[in-house]
Amino acid sequence: MNAFVELTGLELPVSLGTYGPDDVVPDVHLLDLTLGLDAAHVHISGDGMEHVFDYDPLVAQIDALARDGHYDTQEWLMTRIVRACAAYPEIQSVDIHMSKRPVLHGSGQLGVRLQVTADDLAVLRS
Repeated sequence: MNAFVELTGLELPVSLGTYGPDDVVPDVHLLDLTLGLDAAHVHISGDGMEHVFDYDPLVAQIDALARDGHYDTQEWLMTRIVRACAAYPEIQSVDIHMSKRPVLHGSGQLGVRLQVTADDLAVLRS
């Protein structure tokens, strides 16, 4: 059994990027985050928060990271979010995708994805 917590389409309250006078400035930066967990956190033995992974503190931490000053790159914000995820031993893998829109002529969405394995998280935790 595999289990995942998925957060999709979260609009981040972030100041991100450096733009010139003729550059397209994105209206929104979006986060998609998939967290791999031990299936025992989803296929549970009873109805109660003690059986599941409580993702609310992590979501609050992501919000705080997004508001933590200006970022030149979305990659740095993604790195900080992955490090925050590594602090939770329940998380076994992370698939993080950040995107911005529009990209050109009022259209398009451009994103960066990072996939972090259990081995990668173990290195971050050591």
